[in-house]
Amino acid sequence: MKLLIAIVQDKDANRLSNEFIDQNIRATRLSTTGGFLKSGNTTFMIGVEEARVDEVLQMIKEASHTRQQFMTPPVNLDAQLDNTSSYPVEVQVGGATVFVLPVDQFHQF
Repeated sequence: MKLLIAIVQDKDANRLSNEFIDQNIRATRLSTTGGFLKSGNTTFMIGVEEARVDEVLQMIKEASHTRQQFMTPPVNLDAQLDNTSSYPVEVQVGGATVFVLPVDQFHQF
């Protein structure tokens, strides 16, 4: 048995959750915040048999898309201000971060 911890952008979470339901994958869904953009994420905790790990990873990969987003960099008050410090920059966000961990025991009561 393996535990997959998958962190995806909120925009992809509903699609992925529905895919888990369709494929009979049990997942616990947590609302999380993180990253340098401090944007909303969803973390799924998924317990699956080792034989289904690749299947679940493929589902996550197909549902989690990268996007381009504009952000305004924070102002560093210690540095001299220049003309570019307040202009938005384009960054890539999204995709998924997945941790695969071994499970010594699993109990469902």
